[in-house]
Order: sequence, then structure tokens, then C-alpha cells
Amino acid sequence: MHRIAYVLPQGFQAMALATQAVFELANLVAVQPFYAVETYALGGEVRSSTGLVLQARTLSAHSNADTWLVAGLIAPALSPTAEDAALPAMLASIARRARRVAGLCTGAFVLADAGLLDGRRATTHWYWAEALQRRRPQVQVEADRIYVADGPVWTSAGMTAEIDLALALVEQDLGAELARAVAHRLVMHQRRAGGQSQHSEMLRLAPKSDRIQQALEHARRHLAQPLSVEALAQAANLSPRQFSRVFTAETGQSPAKAIEGLRLEAARLMIESSRHPLEVVARETGFRDRRHLREAFVRGFGMPPQAVRRGARAEP
Repeated sequence: MHRIAYVLPQGFQAMALATQAVFELANLVAVQPFYAVETYALGGEVRSSTGLVLQARTLSAHSNADTWLVAGLIAPALSPTAEDAALPAMLASIARRARRVAGLCTGAFVLADAGLLDGRRATTHWYWAEALQRRRPQVQVEADRIYVADGPVWTSAGMTAEIDLALALVEQDLGAELARAVAHRLVMHQRRAGGQSQHSEMLRLAPKSDRIQQALEHARRHLAQPLSVEALAQAANLSPRQFSRVFTAETGQSPAKAIEGLRLEAARLMIESSRHPLEVVARETGFRDRRHLREAFVRGFGMPPQAVRRGARAEP
């Protein structure tokens, strides 16, 4: 059995526990159970940020696991106390005997204080990324990543990104097909690659009405098609003129600008996670050709798509 062990600091954010469902379902999907999941805390009893009290195993220098996952806090201490230092010191000791160690959300701060991120790439919740970089300049913080795996040390962005990291661990252990089956059991809309941005274009647009949401979802599913205002208006059951007015009022952008943002997001993910030629990426995401794709990338990201691909390939 592969032992997955969670480390819960006092005041931990309870979302970390949701990732245990990933390993539970992996055991159900697999022919025979692969994971044994355990929970540890320094003092045994531990309280979450919402007041949930758990009786965990007592973490000690003799504790062992194949993979350690460290939960984060809603607001990590910017000036660690002596009590805060006890957990990183313990983690630095036990992590040497493990196959992997992961910081969930701001759990990256504990890994950083333990020296486990020195000289490595890492991420955390976007809100705390600058604080982590100031706290530990030796860490190469990549603020706009869902998760980062640098050798045996993994870190994730906040909240739901923790589930993406857990699925990636399952994929590394048991293969992509089983990880996809687990994601399906979790009713996940999509699995996100580690290089994907923490910020979703659909979330940023945040339309208020069902009709505009329906039009954007139609656009997301049909990016390779022309997607005229008339087609989007039809998906929203509005006239083109009314659609343009309502869309701009709800999202703060014109339909054309919003669709370009969706196409850029899809093209960037495709470039980072596949080896498709740029001509194919352009065609699949609705750009006229490779040149049009490049112009949009420079305008949207400040760099050409080739630079994005080189950066993705440079990641271990």
C-alpha cells in the first residue's frame, strides 16, 4: 500500500481534506486498493479555521509515509513564532524518508520554512505568492500556476487546485486512464494541467444572467467555429443588438474581446500541454492562422506562443 499522510497545522483550511476523496475513489476504481490515507497533527487534536475539531495521529520524528501532503492556512503567519517553527522542523526530518512531499495551497509556506523548496520552483494561492517569495527568496515562485512538480516536491494553488494536484499524483502512480476515471467520478468539468493559469477567463467575465452564461458556454465548446454575434445571440435566445448590449453590460467587454480571451486561454493550455504544431493550435481554437495566433498572444500575454511552449518544455 502507498501511504498518503496529511499534516494538519492548527487552524488548517478544511478544503485540503476534500482531496482525500481523490485517493478514496482511486482505490474504488483500481482493481485493488492502492492507497492508505492517514491524518497527522503535532498535538494529535487539531482544529480547522472553521472550528472543525479532528482527532489525528500524533506527528513525530518516527512518523513515516510515502507521500506527505501539508494543508494550508487561510492566512499564513508572515512573522513565524517559535510554535510555528516546530512543524517545518519536523517536516524537514520526516520528508527525507518519503517518496514525495506536497504543499496544498499555503501549505507551501510550511515546505518553504522547512527548506524543502530552496532552489526549486513552487506555487501557492495567487493572493499569497508575493509573500511567499519575500519570505523565502531562495524559492522560484511561479504565481500563475495550478500546481508545480519539481522533482519529489509538489505545490498547488489554492482551493480547488488542490484537487488537480491530487489527481496528478494519482496519474503519476496509476496512469492517466485511472486518473480520468476518478475525475469523472468527482463530476469534474475538466482536469487542469499544472501549467494552466490560476485565473479562469470564464470566471473573470462573470456574467450575471443565465442567457449570457449559456452563450459563453456555447462559445467555449465551439471555439474552432467563427462565433459571430448572430450565432452567440441565437445561443442566448436574444436579438443580436440586444445580445451585444446585455453582454457588454454584464461582462464589461464586447463579445469579440471576450471570445478572443477564451481562445487565448484554450490555445495557451493546448500549447503548454501538447506537441501540436501551432497551425493546428490556431485552427482548433478559432484563430485564422499561425500569424493571427501569434499576434493575439503578443497582445494578450506579451510574448509569442513559441516562448510559452519553450517555457513549458523546460519544466521537469
